[in-house]
Amino acid sequence: MIAFLEGELTEAWPTQVVISVQGVGYLVQIPLSSFDHLPPVGQRVRLLTHLVVREDAHLLYGFASSSERDLFRLLLQHVTGVGPKLALAVLSGMTVSQFKATVVRGDVAALAKISGLGKKTAERIVLELKDRVGVAAAWEVAGTAREDQQVKVNDALLALISLGFKQVEAQKALHEIYDSTKSLGTDELVRLALKKLA
Repeated sequence: MIAFLEGELTEAWPTQVVISVQGVGYLVQIPLSSFDHLPPVGQRVRLLTHLVVREDAHLLYGFASSSERDLFRLLLQHVTGVGPKLALAVLSGMTVSQFKATVVRGDVAALAKISGLGKKTAERIVLELKDRVGVAAAWEVAGTAREDQQVKVNDALLALISLGFKQVEAQKALHEIYDSTKSLGTDELVRLALKKLA
């Protein structure tokens, strides 16, 4: 697996670039979001990559950030019928944070507006990624939360999700417990939520 490429940017188009590394030119497919972060042609560039091996070709896909590459891989590995071309279209159509918010909200219409996606694929993305993206969103909230109790609630939510409960069910149970008593530790929140969910 090629994890990244670092070299001179010799050619650049909105959907692909050529990077010269030690005298070898690598053709790399990129989303529009990564194109916006490229230096001028002739400058050094570093792109994170994902290699797709097919029967008839080895294709490299490049990304300006790890969050873009992670989303690309998430779409390829967990959404039926989404290949590299559609995954790049998603990244070209919205930012990673916009995508996460759209999926968590279940906004199929916003996803369907992305060129080449369509309503059925948008519905499948929401259905198959909602819980996975929700976990990532919960981690982000936990990382930035200032209030001690909110951190405990988020930790409890992540614990329940890791035990196999759906995010929506776990949030509902924790919300009910949190409303009745606001001074519990993470362990107590998980224990009480498990009783409600049983």
